[in-house]
Amino acid sequence: MERSTQALHRNHHLLFTLNSKTTKSLFSFFNYNNSLHTSTNHLIFNPLPSSSSLLLLHSSSPSTTTTRVSTAPLEYAPPAPDFNFHQEIARLKSLRSTLSNSNTSKQKFRIIDSDFRVKQFIRTHRTGFLRVLESLNLDEYDLFLLKCVVAAGQEHLLVSLSLSDSIEGEFESARSSLKTALHALVEMIDKRDGSGQDFGSKVGARLGDEEIGALRSLLKNLRQIEQFYDCIGGIIGYQLMVLELLAESTYEGRPLNWSPHVNQSKETQLLEIHPPNVLDLSEDIEYGSQAALWGIEGLPDLGEIYPLGGSGDRLGLVDPGTGECLPAAMLPYCGRTLLEGLVRDLQAREFLYFKLNGKQCITPVAIMTSSAKNNHERITTLCERLGWFGRGRSSFKLFEQPLVPAVSAEDGQWLVTGQFIPVCKPGGHGVIWKLAYDKGIFKYFRDHGRKGATVRQVSNVVAATDLTLLALAGIGLHHGKKLGFASCKRNLGATEGINVLIEKMKYDGKWAYGLSCIEYTEFDKYGITDGSLSHNSLHEEFPANTNILYVDLPSAELVGSSKNESSLPGMVLNVKKPVTYVDQFGIQNCVSGGRLECTMQNIADSFANTYSSRCYKGVEDMLDTFIVYNERRKVTSSAKKKRRHSDKSLHQTPDGSLLDIIRNAYDLLSSCNIKIPEIEGNEKYADSGPPYLIFLHPALGPLWEITRQKFNGGSISKGSELQIEVAELLWRDVQLNGSLIVVAKNVMGSTWTNENAEPILQYGHRCGRCKLENVKVMNGGINWNCGDNIYWKHDVHRFETVKVILHGNAEFEAIDVTLQGNHVFEVPNGYKLKITSGNSGLEAQLKPIEEQFMDSGSWFWNYKIKGTHVQLEMMEL
Repeated sequence: MERSTQALHRNHHLLFTLNSKTTKSLFSFFNYNNSLHTSTNHLIFNPLPSSSSLLLLHSSSPSTTTTRVSTAPLEYAPPAPDFNFHQEIARLKSLRSTLSNSNTSKQKFRIIDSDFRVKQFIRTHRTGFLRVLESLNLDEYDLFLLKCVVAAGQEHLLVSLSLSDSIEGEFESARSSLKTALHALVEMIDKRDGSGQDFGSKVGARLGDEEIGALRSLLKNLRQIEQFYDCIGGIIGYQLMVLELLAESTYEGRPLNWSPHVNQSKETQLLEIHPPNVLDLSEDIEYGSQAALWGIEGLPDLGEIYPLGGSGDRLGLVDPGTGECLPAAMLPYCGRTLLEGLVRDLQAREFLYFKLNGKQCITPVAIMTSSAKNNHERITTLCERLGWFGRGRSSFKLFEQPLVPAVSAEDGQWLVTGQFIPVCKPGGHGVIWKLAYDKGIFKYFRDHGRKGATVRQVSNVVAATDLTLLALAGIGLHHGKKLGFASCKRNLGATEGINVLIEKMKYDGKWAYGLSCIEYTEFDKYGITDGSLSHNSLHEEFPANTNILYVDLPSAELVGSSKNESSLPGMVLNVKKPVTYVDQFGIQNCVSGGRLECTMQNIADSFANTYSSRCYKGVEDMLDTFIVYNERRKVTSSAKKKRRHSDKSLHQTPDGSLLDIIRNAYDLLSSCNIKIPEIEGNEKYADSGPPYLIFLHPALGPLWEITRQKFNGGSISKGSELQIEVAELLWRDVQLNGSLIVVAKNVMGSTWTNENAEPILQYGHRCGRCKLENVKVMNGGINWNCGDNIYWKHDVHRFETVKVILHGNAEFEAIDVTLQGNHVFEVPNGYKLKITSGNSGLEAQLKPIEEQFMDSGSWFWNYKIKGTHVQLEMMEL
């Protein structure tokens, strides 16, 4: 310990500790000699009592603190010995600095021309290179972008691998098995044909339409990268960041818990991580109810943000008609796409607002898309096909995130599938804040009078369950918070991060506190294990990060417009998962690699609060950030990966998330005096499917205390199916043994046509209605032995069912009756069908609804706020 203390005085260090609720061991991490070219790096672990430690890497700048992490696996092999990370990083840093200090485009062009890689490239191939660019009518900016690619060391992107045996390129990579020295664009130009004619004059003939199209597409992508990543130096800055993060993980063949951005640190910095105090909605029922009401009252001040740009590779979703890969938002889940499910949840909250206030409220929705798997085009087409969900085109704002190059984990080289075609992926959901500023999304919300927004991901199918989302937004709005997390208990082994309270002593002696997130991809780096027996296991003490957020829009706009690294929060290079792609020869490659990603929840790092002295217990109450906590299946259950047939685990699969939906239905209906079998663990249903199916439209609540007033009494037997697609429902003593489906065409209201000839949903107007009192439903129901059933799609084969279809404002009533066998009751618009028991069986009475009740119905639920709760009263007209 004496030796390490002396070293602490000789060098500049950061001290990182982690405190947990229970007693654990604590390690202090001291990093000595953080230079890349130094051969003596040391990492000393000093055990201290009463807690455990965790290292965070931060920028050396006293004014900005930006977490940046590389997640290379521990067994990662170092790059070839002749590749000098330090020299390449230094060169790119210098080039980026010079470019950023230039004032005009012409200056930038001259600077990039002066780079030694570019100079050598053009000097060797001057005539042909210039001629081919002239033949394609490329402008100076396009030339600049291509030269940036060369300056970034990615000239192989212009290589034609098919010629690699006959021509050697100028910049041959020592790590390539093919001698990648073939700059197709350049070498083809430089070679002369048999007549002695300069080949450059004929290059247009050698570059076919496909190659020219690929080049045009490449230039479009390069423009997006250069413009979007301008805050870190465009193309050059992107590659520099990649190399810096790789260097952190790979130098000397082992992960190093340090950052090159710490080197310039002038003082010691103390950083501690604590389990955060949370607002537990499952324990403080009254506060949760009040917070949910704040959320409903604040709906006119709220927007909705959906980051849908991810490619969803793990779902393996393809179009059955064309075989094309589909994005996650298009997953057909429980009878509708995941995107439709998000909007449906939102409309249920708007319907509740209408029932309480008698006013229409249409929430503006911003959707971040990408071009991966034609994501943007497919989502736009879906919205158009569904008439923009009865909300109007102006209530949606779609903005497309750029795709970024995937890189090799060995040396940061861009992976390519062919000439001019890099392997590209979306750059993570953290780009959303800067992109929202660049694309005018914050202005869009401001024009709609919105102050805050809720953010949720498309794969989480339970985020809007009960009051979690409403309470999150309500607390954020009511208390003027800048950011809120919805959290829950973390599952062992889940691919999700943890929420933490960060305590940091700043360079000026002040103390900063804030709630933030550590992603699961960073756990290995910090020595966090995910095992219940390990002393470093954190899943019990730190709540899960679920990427359900409330964000104050003006605060987020300040971050997104900051024009520095903070606008791209939580930059990571995750090379744990292999990158799979098909090269130009049709050969599938699987290599260790990744791409530069950002994490949207780490915008929290920009919202830390600073105090003159150290704070202790209860600091969370004073922060601009907060966490609400609830039972896990009311907060998160994801359909993000395809289940393998041999896999017994249903975690994060559509199959597993369906079970959580049904568990929520059990919790809800069993509290309504309805007898229903309890659901066991997932392993029980890995081979057999769920014990029953229950799908309830969210507009029945969405608050469970509302739904409970619509359901009371009866039973649902094992193997039954219940689907309720109607908001105005009365269920009293219904016994279900089989299949019962009630579907209203006007669940929450009818549509009218606006001045733009768009259908607009008018809440509460001519809704379908259903009353079931003292009813027995008995039929064959689902054929549970059919191998073609896909339960999470709600695509099942049935022997028999009772189905009620309500057109327009149709009403259905069944009182004191047994419905046995197969029945379909289809009620036309403007009519009421009443089913009772007659002398010879069922008696049906179909009568028109009186004209004065056409809009309101012959009965409806009247919603009133009493204290912190919503009370319902049946109004019969």
